[in-house]
Amino acid sequence: MSQTSQDWQPQDYLLATANESAQIREQFLKDHLQDLVTGAQWIGESIRTGGKVLIFGNGGSAADAQHMAAEMVGRMLIERRPLPAIALTTDSSNLTAIGNDFGYDQVFVKQVQALARAGDIVIAISTSGNSGNVVLAAEEAKRLGCKVIGLTGGSGGKLKTLSDLTLNAALGKNSSRIQETHSFAIHSLVDLLDRFFLTD
Repeated sequence: MSQTSQDWQPQDYLLATANESAQIREQFLKDHLQDLVTGAQWIGESIRTGGKVLIFGNGGSAADAQHMAAEMVGRMLIERRPLPAIALTTDSSNLTAIGNDFGYDQVFVKQVQALARAGDIVIAISTSGNSGNVVLAAEEAKRLGCKVIGLTGGSGGKLKTLSDLTLNAALGKNSSRIQETHSFAIHSLVDLLDRFFLTD
């Protein structure tokens, strides 16, 4: 995919990007098949014992956080009770007040400090693995006794080594392709949770 757009016909370019995305997802599944099952199991265990899921990231990863929370609070493929999940990317008053008063690197860590309890699951999303506000919040979540599941790409960055469980789209070279695999990971976690790791 190193060619410029001038070297491609639009249809060929789309086919190439679709193939690239499929290869990234295929390798991701080879690398993290058991990790996806483990992550869903951890979420189920936390919910059964009164815990919750906190999810956050920037930009497209913020959208992914909101997407996952919606799949859990509403439903995905199976009818079941609403599940306790909060995207820390949705409250504009919190985000702007914390960002203004303390700096943007604090927008997630302050919310983690307010909401996270030992036994909760924190899902930290960063395509580079190095987003400062994501890394700080993940570090604080671990200090508070939460399990951290990191969704990353490329080398995985700081988040890869910090997380208790890392789901890394290692072949991804840009945010778009990495986020396409993150969407698959999010759907997989919720679907596995619903089918195998919830008890009413």
